[in-house]
Formats: sequence, structure tokens, C-alpha cells
Amino acid sequence: MGRKMANYGYCRVSTAKQAAEGESLDVQRRQIEGYAHMHGLALEQIVVEEGVSGSVPVEDRPVGGPLFAKLQRGDIVIAAKLDRLFRSALDALKVVESLKTRGVKLHLLDLGGDIAGNGLSKLFLTIAAAFAEAERDRIRERIGQVKADQKARGRYLGGKVPFGFRRGDDGELVPHEAEQEAIREMVTLRAQGKALRAIADAVQAKGHQISHEGVSGVLKSIITIICHSNGQFSVGKNMGGFNGSMVFKTRGEADAYATQLQEKAGGPNAAKVVVHDLKREAERSAARYASGSNR
Repeated sequence: MGRKMANYGYCRVSTAKQAAEGESLDVQRRQIEGYAHMHGLALEQIVVEEGVSGSVPVEDRPVGGPLFAKLQRGDIVIAAKLDRLFRSALDALKVVESLKTRGVKLHLLDLGGDIAGNGLSKLFLTIAAAFAEAERDRIRERIGQVKADQKARGRYLGGKVPFGFRRGDDGELVPHEAEQEAIREMVTLRAQGKALRAIADAVQAKGHQISHEGVSGVLKSIITIICHSNGQFSVGKNMGGFNGSMVFKTRGEADAYATQLQEKAGGPNAAKVVVHDLKREAERSAARYASGSNR
């Protein structure tokens, strides 16, 4: 003899914080219990999916997966909203068709109840699921815009703080002068044709913890303005000998072009402008030689 038909409620919150604080879970539970009572449906169980994103298909969720796997003909699943169960319009239609084939009914309160009962409900499901998917796209777009704005303003977005910076109290990346000086030295040594390991050794000798891979990453991330001994300015990214860089006659033109490169790269968080004056270095070297300090 087979088991009796069962009615299940399904609740979900997408973040661990919401789960811990019970945000929306109580509301979903009360709505499901009220609907079941009004329609004379005795609930076998209300299952709760905690801290799981709606982007995860229901069959892959820790709680939803086992629930949907054990459903049998005549069972009913009740959820407060469409987006508690499905990640997209396509996902919703696929699951509903599967449940219908198995003889399982799905009741979504925000769609008026049994959504697999007739063709009109199916049409409404298609439209509603499409709107839910569009709303999630808008949310992702807004989050992306906020992150892009923070990145453009030099905000620290997580991960390892780049060499040459520290995280400020307001979340911005603040230049670390000693490491900025080390970056300038890296550019100088690379311009002289030094190997990455040799550059790393030189910087480490001054107390900085950085590998040759780290040196490579720094050189790739910076935008460099170089004043040459002839008075011209080179501007480029990862120039390593200045191949492929743009040459300008004035510092103002060089600054403007460097700003364009910086904005294209995503702001100060993605690229840093380092100024290196080869002309001045040559003059200093000549002065040191003349004074005998270089002998």
C-alpha cells in the first residue's frame, strides 16, 4: 500500500544573515500556513532553505533537492512566491512541466494558487517568471554599477591590497610612500633592462616583501609617465623598455593621456600613475660623479 498524499510548504532566504535573523522566513511561513488552512490542506512539513541563492536550481539545493526528489503523484508543494523556487523563466517552466508529468501540484501564492491547473495559469507563469528574471537582471546591473563607481573612485573592493597601497578608514586605497618609492625603483630598474628577479632582489634588500612574480604584477598594473633626457614624455602601461608607449612634448599632454588610460583601466584601483624622471636621474648621477661621491 502506497503512502498517503502529502502537502509541503517551501520557504527560502538567499543570505545567511537573513536566515540568522529570520528575515522574511516568518512571513513566508505564515502565508503558507494561512493558505493551507483556508483551502483545507493539512501540511506534512514546511521546509526551510537557508542562505541559498535563487540562482541555484531547485533540484541542486540542499533542502529543495531532496524534497522535490521524493514527491509523488497527488502531492502538493506550496511556496509564497515564484522567485523563492525558480532562478529563471526557463527553469520555472521546466520544473512545472516535470511536476505536472509526475502528477504533483504546485501552488504559488503570488500567482493565485495552483499554477499547473490550466493553460491560462501556464501563460501567466511564463509572463510572471520572465518579469522575475528581468528584475534580478536589474538588481545585478545596479550592483555592477555601484561596484564600477566604487572602483573608479579608488575604493577597495576586496581581495589582496595591491603593493604600494594601504586600505584607508573610508575604504579607499591610500598610497604607502615607502612602497610607492619601491615602485618607482622597479620602473627605473626595468627601464635599465634589469630582469624581474634582479628587481625583486633589489627591492627586498630595502625591506619590502615582494617576489619577482609580484614585481611583474606591479609593472603590469601601473601607468607610467617618464620624462626622458631630451625633455619628452613617454606614457604607457607595462612599458618595460617603453615599446608601444605614446610620446608627448609637454607634461600636460602626458598627464591628460595617462588619465585617459587610468579611466579606461577602471580607476586608481586598477592602475596607478607613476612618474619617473630620467632626465633628472641623469643630472643627479652627473652631479654625484662630479662630487666624487660615486667613486
